[in-house]
Amino acid sequence: MLEGRYMKKVRFNTAAAVFTSALLSSQVFAITDDPVDPVDPVDPPSSGTVRGPDPTLSALESTRSGPYSVRTENVSNLSASGFGGGTIHYPTNAGENMGAIAVIPGYVSYESSIEWWGPRLASWGFVVITIDTNTIYDQPDSRADQLSAALDHLIDESGSSSSPISGLVDASRLGVIGWSMGGGGTLKLATERNLKAIIPQAPWYSGFNSFDRITTPTMIIACESDAIAPVGQHASPFYNDIPNSTAKAFLEINGGSHYCANSGYSDEDILGKYGISWMKRFMDNDTRYSQFLCGPNHESDRSISEYRDTCNY
Repeated sequence: MLEGRYMKKVRFNTAAAVFTSALLSSQVFAITDDPVDPVDPVDPPSSGTVRGPDPTLSALESTRSGPYSVRTENVSNLSASGFGGGTIHYPTNAGENMGAIAVIPGYVSYESSIEWWGPRLASWGFVVITIDTNTIYDQPDSRADQLSAALDHLIDESGSSSSPISGLVDASRLGVIGWSMGGGGTLKLATERNLKAIIPQAPWYSGFNSFDRITTPTMIIACESDAIAPVGQHASPFYNDIPNSTAKAFLEINGGSHYCANSGYSDEDILGKYGISWMKRFMDNDTRYSQFLCGPNHESDRSISEYRDTCNY
């Protein structure tokens, strides 16, 4: 299984690459066109994990994203312990005690392929770290360890008075997202560590697994025309392995290649809507987002070829 043979098919242009590079230095990511129903100002919550205005479909699908401005902080590979460095994305005006999410790429791939999740999720009230791996050839079990190390990095930084994310992370509310072998790593980590939510994307995992023990709410994003991690051999059986007593969902992108969850993919509005809703529902326990996960005819959207779930949740 060599994803590297197909990397030339990843759909993002030079401008997107430049944008990604710029985000690797500490800077402000300003959201100028707020698609959320007008709330001025957006008041941080005084208590609890429910934060922000009532969500709307247009806000969740907008690439301009959520109600919070986002700042980034570079994590060099020299200062990272257990992973290859990356970027922390955090809201500047969402209060404290936020859930923390780590996002990891796939085989022979880099942070740039999954970086878009960082500002997107952070703008909805999460502290997010998008990472590079120790080597681009690391296997899923190693990627699980690196996701765990990245979460620990966020917890440590939150406990440091000199860190820009001091006091922002609630260490009891952790989640991970991973693509391809990184997706396999997210499933593996859910068998080893207490997590609130995971999103494996086009997950690849070979050999024995214990996914039938997963109790973490899991949304698997599959790519219908995936030739590298075929849905029938990976995403679908992984979903079936997870007990029906676990909150879970299966979202298959119509006609999508193995790269359907990467930066530059044309349906980031779909991925963002479901990804944000999943994390808000289970990391923040915010039931306002259940309406986007349960109830509607998901397959009426031409971008979605199949949707399964264990609603209601």
